Amino acid sequence: MSLPRAFYARPTLEVARDLIGKVLVHATPAGRASGVIVEAEAYIGEADPACHAASGRTRRNAPLYGPPGHAYVYFNYGVHYLVNAVTERRGFPAAVLIRALDPLDGVQLMRRRRARGTGRAPKEWPVHALCRGPGNLTRALGITLRQNRRDLTGRRLFIEDAGIDPGPVGWSPRVGIRVGTAPQWRVFVAGHPAVSGPRAHR
Repeated sequence: MSLPRAFYARPTLEVARDLIGKVLVHATPAGRASGVIVEAEAYIGEADPACHAASGRTRRNAPLYGPPGHAYVYFNYGVHYLVNAVTERRGFPAAVLIRALDPLDGVQLMRRRRARGTGRAPKEWPVHALCRGPGNLTRALGITLRQNRRDLTGRRLFIEDAGIDPGPVGWSPRVGIRVGTAPQWRVFVAGHPAVSGPRAHR
C-alpha cells in the first residue's frame, strides 16, 4: 500500500529522512520494478539556489508548487530523467530527489533496461549498481517524463513502507550541484554499496 498524502505534507527534511528505507515501486506492462530508497536530497523553496523554483514558478517546475505526494520528473542536461517526491504544502515549492535504490523486485527487468543501447549484456550489471545514482534508477525503473505529476499515492508509481530497517543514516551536503552546497540536506544509508555519493557519516 502506498504512503498516504499526509506523509509528504510535512517539512521536507523530515520527509527525506523518513523516505530512507521506504520502497519506490513502478508497475508497468513490462513488469514491476522496485527498490529500497538508500539516498535522497531535499530541495526547499525559492530561497534555495539549488531548487528549480529559485527563479520563480515556470511551466517546467509547476509540479513543485502543486499538492504534496506527487512526482516531479524532469530531464536533466538532456541525458537523464530524475524523479522527486513533492513535499510540504500546495503553493510552497519543495521536493525530495530520490538518488539511489537497493533493488528488490524486477532485477532482471532492471538489467535489461540498463543494458539497452550500451552494448553490454544484462547479466554484466551488478545488482547494487543498477540504481546507483538518480539517472540510473529512473532508467532501471522505466521512469520518464510520462510519470511527471503522477500521484504517488496511486498504484502505478508509488512509495510504500515494507517495514525495512535501513540501518544507520548519515547527512552531508548535496552532490552534483554548483550552488547551494552548504546545507547538509543529503541523507543516505551509511556505507551502503548502492549509495551514489560519499557513504560516510558527517
